[in-house]
Amino acid sequence: MNQNLAFADYAVFIIYFIVVSTYGYTVYRKREKNEHDAKAYFLAEGTLTWWAIGASLIASNISAEQFIGMSGEGFFLGIAVAAYEWIAAIALIIVAVWFIPVYLKNKIYTMPQFLKTRYNESTALIMAVFWLFLYVFVNLTSILYLGAVAINGLAGGEYLHAIMIGLAVFALVISLGGMKVVAYTDVIQVAVLIIGGLVTSYIALTTVGQYFGVGENAIAGFKVLMREAPEHFKMIIPEPTATSSQNDINKYLTFPGMMSYLAGIWIINLNYWGCNQYITQRALGADLQTARTGILFAGILKLLMPLIVMLPGIAAYVLYENGHLPQLVGGKDGAYSAVLTFLPTGLKGLSVAALTAAIVASLAGKVNSISTIYTLDVHKKYIQKDASDRSQVNIGRYAVFAAMLLAVLFTWNDILGIGGVGGFTYIQKYTGFISPGVFAMFFLGMFWKRTTGTAAIIGVISGFLLSVLFNEFAPALFGTETLLYTAYTNGKGGYEIPFHICMGLSFMFTMLIMIAVSFAGPKVNPKAFELDTEMFKVKPQTTVLIVITLLIIFALYAKFW
Repeated sequence: MNQNLAFADYAVFIIYFIVVSTYGYTVYRKREKNEHDAKAYFLAEGTLTWWAIGASLIASNISAEQFIGMSGEGFFLGIAVAAYEWIAAIALIIVAVWFIPVYLKNKIYTMPQFLKTRYNESTALIMAVFWLFLYVFVNLTSILYLGAVAINGLAGGEYLHAIMIGLAVFALVISLGGMKVVAYTDVIQVAVLIIGGLVTSYIALTTVGQYFGVGENAIAGFKVLMREAPEHFKMIIPEPTATSSQNDINKYLTFPGMMSYLAGIWIINLNYWGCNQYITQRALGADLQTARTGILFAGILKLLMPLIVMLPGIAAYVLYENGHLPQLVGGKDGAYSAVLTFLPTGLKGLSVAALTAAIVASLAGKVNSISTIYTLDVHKKYIQKDASDRSQVNIGRYAVFAAMLLAVLFTWNDILGIGGVGGFTYIQKYTGFISPGVFAMFFLGMFWKRTTGTAAIIGVISGFLLSVLFNEFAPALFGTETLLYTAYTNGKGGYEIPFHICMGLSFMFTMLIMIAVSFAGPKVNPKAFELDTEMFKVKPQTTVLIVITLLIIFALYAKFW
């Protein structure tokens, strides 16, 4: 088992780097005449195809969070973590059918613009600043940290900061070219990450088969996983009892059985895919049919992701429990890197390229969204109202550089403590502090005209405060004796409510507060915000894609429920 990269691995990686950079430069040169067109730079308005939109959605979504963090949760929880991906596919259907028509009808280009159109300017500004802090200090930092840790482990463990800088610079090179360059390079990135990810999963399964004497056969290796770790192939984590181990309690805290399907996981996915500039930006410049097809294409690709990012974690668990893996560096988040050590020379380089593609694509997409929100929703409206297109593009590039620099500085010594809780759970839990309020604000804003701007502001603040209450204070206040709050010891002498349940409770009470405030206030009729029922009609080919996706998800759940 070779744990270091060989010359052939570096050669494969360099080829990947050259191909992506060359293609990105070619796309940039083709749009050079629109160099100072702000909408072309930020949105690639009207030029993205459905396959570019779908690929870009996946490339931006699948990052170190999934490759490293979700693989780590696969090591810890098993296939239950795949629910994030399969529910995401259903969430993408909902977004394509009901959310995107609302944005396109009202010519929405940024999420703060939606809030200004639907509510008022104060709501838009509050959320613009909110999103900027979230994207920089939670999402960008976690992607950079987890990616650097993973690649550093393969490169010998002594180059963390150099790799961190390298990833940041690579992402900067791509993102400075604007949305079109980001989206079309994402097509290559997603191809590399899918091919490299499938190769890694295949080698992981054949390695398991080899060590357990069933031959180098991927299907036989999968059967070994199901035999050796049957608890890792259940979609429902059982509720702990008085005799449960701390490990079983921690599993339930991370994914609390059926309660996850009734609460947090839907809020996470619908907020992420439908109310998130980082994601929706890919589709906002396209026509409805192109946007819908691209989003549904992403939904189908989503069904592959557990095979790529979760299965290696389960393989690592079985190998580790049977003494075939060394001690994991970085705990469960080291599972994916440990599996990569089994890959032969050359293929290891391909897998590192796949991991890098996921990281760089996500970093580039994230900073592009940061620069879009800052430039269009903050700088142009409140700092330089008469900014020309040329000036906006330059400001956007400065914002890209500033965001990446901040992310590097805050990640340098893991200031935020990302490595302490597991990367995937870190992101889900702490974005969950604002997801209930934000999603409630968008959901009621889209589909209930009675919702007022005051209710929106109170809702997003209430959602955050309620999340803090349920996550941080409710366990100590209510203990373990009540029926409403299921609290378990977290191994630190205190109690903890599963964060999925916290999100569900926060969302429910936030909705009630917003409805009450809206009824108490004056009636509103947002004339600038319109729904067009014609746009909600789904074409036959779109229906086929939806049915295929739902049937696949149903079959997967029928197998592992």
